[in-house]
Amino acid sequence: MTANCANKLPDIFGSMVFDDRAMRQRLPKETYRALRNTIENGKKLDVNIANVVANAMKDWAVERGCTHFTHWFQPMTGVTAEKHDSFISASSDGSVIMEFSGKELVKGEPDASSFPSGGLRATFEARGYTAWDPTSYAFIKDRTLCIPTVFYSYSGEALDKKTPLLRSMEALNRQALRILRLFGNEGVRRVVTTVGPEQEYFLVDKALYRQRRDLVFCGRTLYGAKPPKGQELEDHYFGAIKPRVSAYMKELDEELWKLGILAKTEHNEVAPSQHELASIYTSTNAATDHNQLVMELMKNVADRHGLVCLLHEKPFAGVNGSGKHDNWSLSTDAGQNLLEPGDSPQENAQFLLFLAAVIQAVDDYQDLMRVSVASAGNDHRLGANEAPPAIVSIYLGDVLTGILDSIESGTPYDPQSAGELRVGVHVLPRFPKDATDRNRTSPFAFTGNKFEFRMLGSSFSISGPNIVLNTIVAESLGRFADTLENADDFDGALHDLIRRVIREHRRIIFNGNSYSDEWKREAEKRGLLNLRTTPEALPCFVSPKNIALFTRHQIFTETEMRSRYEILLESYAKTLAIEAQTMLEMSRKEILPAVNAYVKDLTAAALAKQSFDRELGCVMERELLGRLSELEGGVYRRTELLEEQLRRLGELPSAKEQADFCAGALFAAMQELRAAADELESLTGKAYWPFPTLWITIFPISQFSKFIIL
Repeated sequence: MTANCANKLPDIFGSMVFDDRAMRQRLPKETYRALRNTIENGKKLDVNIANVVANAMKDWAVERGCTHFTHWFQPMTGVTAEKHDSFISASSDGSVIMEFSGKELVKGEPDASSFPSGGLRATFEARGYTAWDPTSYAFIKDRTLCIPTVFYSYSGEALDKKTPLLRSMEALNRQALRILRLFGNEGVRRVVTTVGPEQEYFLVDKALYRQRRDLVFCGRTLYGAKPPKGQELEDHYFGAIKPRVSAYMKELDEELWKLGILAKTEHNEVAPSQHELASIYTSTNAATDHNQLVMELMKNVADRHGLVCLLHEKPFAGVNGSGKHDNWSLSTDAGQNLLEPGDSPQENAQFLLFLAAVIQAVDDYQDLMRVSVASAGNDHRLGANEAPPAIVSIYLGDVLTGILDSIESGTPYDPQSAGELRVGVHVLPRFPKDATDRNRTSPFAFTGNKFEFRMLGSSFSISGPNIVLNTIVAESLGRFADTLENADDFDGALHDLIRRVIREHRRIIFNGNSYSDEWKREAEKRGLLNLRTTPEALPCFVSPKNIALFTRHQIFTETEMRSRYEILLESYAKTLAIEAQTMLEMSRKEILPAVNAYVKDLTAAALAKQSFDRELGCVMERELLGRLSELEGGVYRRTELLEEQLRRLGELPSAKEQADFCAGALFAAMQELRAAADELESLTGKAYWPFPTLWITIFPISQFSKFIIL
């Protein structure tokens, strides 16, 4: 960004968004008030109002160079979708005019049969609908007016990730308001969840990327011997940002700011060529839309800089993978953070009740927390020394844990205080946000006034994890409200409720090292789940307990849940099958021919030595040829075995059987083939190896650009 552009940052920010500023300027006062009522209170928008909004939105977009509009939605592919229509409409004299009606704004009709539906839609059942979500602002991307929408089938089932997210936010709002009313807070009209996601990613040179079909097809390297240096020296984390990467980050920031995305922090991450971008909190709905745009723009801007942005959870073996930290909190429309401890007894008690709701929710539904972050890519990452394990637990820190211990035991937290610490009577000890250390190994950590859910994979939409968080906390709050609304002695019932929750659910609280083997053994003793792979985790989604939860709060119907279960199973199996097919191609078309060429030249060199002088030694050639031939045979046999496993996969009838087979036999065959091929790489001459090695691919781009082979 130029200095002149930086000076105009307040004007640039949100310039491509039809936000509240634009609505105030463009809409008549009555129309603006009606639209705000729809946004804030969910009131139905009259078609006449929609026509006025659509016309103003069109004029605003056309002034900025737009000729088309699209209903921008989030199907079950994990990425966004859009169908573009122009504003043009034929006039009677043969010319065209620019029109955009309220009907076009409010509703669209894309094909629903070609998106993942888990059996909800057959090929001949193509009709689907998009409906405007006025709570998320329209924006301009690539000179197209993008209107955030939900996506649903002809028969009314949700086919997207946004619809259940909005439902979950509403469910949490209903139950949180019940709790606030119990504390005498009648002024709050709405409670919203807020999220500030932290996005990790890798940047690699485009020329190198194109030479590796595993990166092109799978987003991760399927072969590659460990380089001499990885991240052992810890010299990349927070290090000086290379000029080429810095230029990329600056353009990315500017593009994000134009879209009203609160991109705040950027830095080098732990692994070479790995980086992070963090955004400021906003409502969960907007944050989800924004994070989808962040991932899209990361890739588009990288392309303009001759780079490729990798969002796979584990693109390179031997170094850290990439995650996405979901910083989740609860706020009222008056701006109060309900996870802020507060200063008064009433605030303390209210905070402790919301905290207890989260503790109970995570313990009761730890399986859903794990399901919400399950994917083939994330299975490589969870449990390694870089990311939380597959075991869900909560980190609270010593101070907050001590306070909960004192409530449970009925003993004073402050040694100088007299008597029992009773909720709603005594003031909690004031403590700073940094009263305890950060725990980077915890899956779900309290960090002062929010929880950081650290298990998400880099490529994830944040909708799924937040649907789960919103719903399970709504369930706890609803149970609490049922108890407290009927209590004769509110303070006594509140105290007993929080004490009971601590006693019954403290097993989920762990402040130690979640990477350690000791914790795995301890977690097993506590009865916590350790769902190591996606196929192990996914059946939990459709357990009777979880179907009852989601249907009770009207987040999903049972049909919608079972369709998503099938989609996730199929996605897992397809991902592994694509990776296996790619390994076969690379082995047969690149690795084995390359090693053969090297063997041929070594043999020729040995024969040349012998023909020149029989006394010349060929020890190196003989031993190396023997080792290469042995490994080459091993790679060939493992390639044939992998092909056989793929054939067996195709014969399995159900998605669950296919996913289980992929996680077991197929993945094991892939690992064996990689191990043999990687050993071959370490013995094969550099000039013969058919694609860039890991060390040249992952180290800082500017440092090794002279080695790029075009």
